[in-house]
Amino acid sequence: MVKTTVRLMVRSLLATALLHSAGPALAQDSTLGRQDQRIALPDLGNSARHVLSEGEKEEYARAMLMQMRAYEVMVEDPLIADYFADMGYQLVAHSDQPEQHFHFVVLDEKRVNAFAAPGGVVALHSGLILAAEDEHEVAGVLAHEIAHITQLHMFRALENTQNMTIPIALGMLALVLAGGGGGEAISGALAGGAALQQQAWINFTRANEAEADRIGIVTLTQAGYDPMGMAEFFERLNRINRPSGEAPPEFLRTHPVTTSRIAEAKARAANMERPETRDGLNFYLAQARLRALYEKEAGPAIYWFRDALEDPATPSQIEAHQYGLSIALQRDRQYAEAEQLLERLLAQRPNHLPFLLQKASLDLAKGQSEQALASLAELHRGFPGNHAIATQYSEALLLDDDPDQARIAATILREQLQRRDDEPRLYRLLARASALSGDDFNASLALAEYYFRSGEVTEALQQLDMVIARQDLSYYQRSSTDARLEEMRVIASQFDHSEAD
Repeated sequence: MVKTTVRLMVRSLLATALLHSAGPALAQDSTLGRQDQRIALPDLGNSARHVLSEGEKEEYARAMLMQMRAYEVMVEDPLIADYFADMGYQLVAHSDQPEQHFHFVVLDEKRVNAFAAPGGVVALHSGLILAAEDEHEVAGVLAHEIAHITQLHMFRALENTQNMTIPIALGMLALVLAGGGGGEAISGALAGGAALQQQAWINFTRANEAEADRIGIVTLTQAGYDPMGMAEFFERLNRINRPSGEAPPEFLRTHPVTTSRIAEAKARAANMERPETRDGLNFYLAQARLRALYEKEAGPAIYWFRDALEDPATPSQIEAHQYGLSIALQRDRQYAEAEQLLERLLAQRPNHLPFLLQKASLDLAKGQSEQALASLAELHRGFPGNHAIATQYSEALLLDDDPDQARIAATILREQLQRRDDEPRLYRLLARASALSGDDFNASLALAEYYFRSGEVTEALQQLDMVIARQDLSYYQRSSTDARLEEMRVIASQFDHSEAD
């Protein structure tokens, strides 16, 4: 059942981001400027900076992330999530505002789209990643969305419409994130809920889209990606489904692309330095893993990868197809063929982390836990801070319900949480590790944090209430739990009316 505890406020916020991108982007600006420097643009965002404080933006970002997790649409596989987050942070480091705080996420949503939202949230739909031909295309989309945030586009629009858009947008997030209604339901919600403000949004987004293109393409180039990636992706999406008269991809409905806009992007890219050709292996592996793990059934993924291996491809793409096929075969319990493929890949790249982690996963699936644990322990010793290794190793340590192994897992998870204190999965694992090792107090605290960061605020409060009711707490345990409970209650008070949904 879809959780309701954080719905109300975030519906308006995320819907605002979608409305922001819903108007046609028709601006044409042929001025390319000097391409060896950052484009000098007027600072149109100064007054918009005061629409929300920095603290409010971060609160909204946190609430939106909680909502995405509550709807269970976020891709939380560490290898996939970390790859695209790292891509985003690399772009931010080369943007005009490298100090800006961002949250990059991948959503399990088949429509080809991406969006930026208040508080630095940038979301890529899985459908967009799977539609991309290389890393430069996805980086181009991310650079574009980053520019929407650094240039305060949605806050300019909010300021101009005197904050009228948030109440008009109420009710849209359930359609957007639950995914049950698809594109038609979202289009209907936009048509009904945004009619009064449609022209105001269009007037802003015409300039916004052009500005995001201009700034994004500079960021893309300075981060070492091919500046042509943005234009080529837009152009290819613009051709999809055109001959049959079907609707264009969702990205084009929320980020309309004209031929002149494509031409301008190409003209800018042509005057910029293009990077040396690279194999793009890690992108293709992340893309293949996404397809293999997040297809509802293993069968269609197996069919897709077998078919792809029959087509011409680069060596990196072939490796990625074999990797994806191995994952899909493992899901289908075809362990022998999955292992053959992995052994072939490891023979070529014996130290490549995605292959080593997948081999450990396969060993666990086959019941060879001792071999898997030995491999994961060795990897953890070599790379103690690696998120993907730590997560998979901790999960493996907890499979046998062994208290000694659980204590090792708890130590690893606490170290990870020092770097990633907003990841529910780590708290869930820590709760189990603490319980297995006999630490009931910390197990309860970790479980409460898991609930809270997953959008289940009521459950989190109930969990901490039960902790407070215990008679065996030390002064420090009681006071720290009281303080955290009060923090959660303050946040929960913002969502009181959501229970009426």
